[in-house]
Parts: sequence; C-alpha cells; structure tokens
Amino acid sequence: MGCNACIVRDLRFEIKAEGDFNIEMLSGVIEHLVRRKTLVKSEGNQFIIKESGMMDFIDFSQDHMDFNRVFFRLEDSEWRVLTEVKEIVENQWIDEVISKGLVTCYAQPILTADEEIYAYELLARFLNEDGTLIFPGEIFGAAKSRGRLYALDRLCRMTAVRYAALLDKKAFINFIPTSIYSPEHCLKSTVQLANQLGLDPNQLVFEVVETEKVDDINHLKSILAYYKEKGFHYALDDVGEGYSTLELLEELKPHYMKLDMKYVQGVATDIEKQEIAKKSLEQALKMGAVPLAEGVETQEDFEWLRELGYQLFQGYLFGKPAPIEESN
Repeated sequence: MGCNACIVRDLRFEIKAEGDFNIEMLSGVIEHLVRRKTLVKSEGNQFIIKESGMMDFIDFSQDHMDFNRVFFRLEDSEWRVLTEVKEIVENQWIDEVISKGLVTCYAQPILTADEEIYAYELLARFLNEDGTLIFPGEIFGAAKSRGRLYALDRLCRMTAVRYAALLDKKAFINFIPTSIYSPEHCLKSTVQLANQLGLDPNQLVFEVVETEKVDDINHLKSILAYYKEKGFHYALDDVGEGYSTLELLEELKPHYMKLDMKYVQGVATDIEKQEIAKKSLEQALKMGAVPLAEGVETQEDFEWLRELGYQLFQGYLFGKPAPIEESN
C-alpha cells in the first residue's frame, strides 16, 4: 500500500468562519459552493472546499465577510489566517512538476586525496515543460507551501537511483528524513528500484540533509537502520553544524561524515575553522566513518585538509554539478 503523502491529489481546504456576522453569511456561501460544485461537505461553522473554488471564495470573503475571522487548514494541520492561502493556490504548478516527473539529475564529483574520482553526488534539477531549469529554492518552497515536500523528495530519490545506474562509481543521494513516514513503506519502492536496476547496494550512499530539521532522532535511526539492513551506506551532511555532539554521531553511526562547507572555505587561514575541522575529523575516525570535506574551492584549503587527514573532497575546485552524460 502506497503512502498518501507521496501521491499528488487535488487539495481540499477546510474553512472555519467565526463571529456572528460571518456565520450569518454561511448559508449563502454554502449554496453558492453547491451550485459551483466545489463544496465537499459542511457542518456547523466549518466546511471543506475543493481547490478549484478557493480563489473565488477568497475574493468573496474579502468583499463581504470579516476576512480576519475566516481561517483554513490542510489535513488537520494548524488553523491559519485566510490571507496565507493565496500562496498555496498560486504554487499549484508544483503539482505538475511532480506528477509529470519534470526532474533530472546533475552530478558533482567526489575525489580522493590523490584527486581520483571516488563517487558522484547526484543533485536534482527541475524543469519547465519547455526544458528550461527551475531554481531549486523555488521548487522546495512551493512544495512545502502545498504540503508536497514528501512527494517531491520521493521523486528526487527515485530519479537519482535511476541515474546512479548510469554511473560506474558510488552515488551519493540526498533525502529528507521528515519526508518518510515509515521506512518499511516509504523506502520499499526505492529498494525495489535499485534491485530492478541491478545496483549493488554498496554503490548507493543515502545522504541525510537538513533541509528539514530532524527533531525525532529515533525516527532517523530507524530510517538509517533500514538502509543498513538492505546493504546501503549513508552519510551525514553538515557535520559541524547540525550534528555537533559526539554522542549523537555515535548513535547514528554514519559511514561518511561531511564537514560543512562553512568550515571548509577559508580553513587554511582560519584558526577557529581549523579547530572544528580537526574535531570533526577525530569524531569520524573514532567511529570508523570516512571524513569528507565539501565545498572546497581553493587549492590552499584542499591541501590543508588533505594534510590534516581528510580522505574525500567535493567542491568547485574539482568540478561543478553537470549533466550525467558530461560527468562520467
């Protein structure tokens, strides 16, 4: 059985009207929504409306109701003021990106200390129907506003696995832990696809990114345990920033630890960054994780980190993300 959060369905908005004036208006509003065939159900001072009727209702409520006392929510989330609904409706285009799979992958090389290619990080790039690229920040902002972050993360993960089959190196694939309800259900399709493509599980490294902060460490541990059980490796991104305690890192037991680029860039001349780089390296080696420095842009920083003992390196110094066919 699939996860509902991974499926793009038409949104339904639950509306709540407060105040005597607004409640008096409701009978006329309900009748109008019935005529327009956009009403899903109504009860008391609340009703559920299809997305196709939302902009019409917003315009009406702005003109004829006490707008500040009309609220909405999606799927039992918190009630929000109606002014915030416009952004959600205007970002409807993200549904098409997801449903039509308008995503491709670029690859950025990850090198060894000897400057040999060890792996590639696969990075999602999104497309308009005419083939032009959409800025990633715009994509994830729109997806989050419509509650589509889960479906988008799944699309990116599955697409990256397909592209990994084209490579002869390891592939680092980002994922957002909070997008996964249950590892057994949400990640089953990822594992099945990798098997269908004949990928060696050791070729895939799933990288935890902090686009969404992880508050439930036990949930994250269950996800990583599932990946490990299936033979995959995993990496922690932004070490030195979000995973700053040794105790937490020991609990998660990553195969790879990526030093955050903010501590990489300029490290050759910055004493404070050097201390963090040393501490992160010690933590990685203590746990048997491979230390990786990301965001390397200068030869000086690369040489300093290599001399310190970092084993893998990623950054513009070695290559920018590029289409797969240009990268291997």
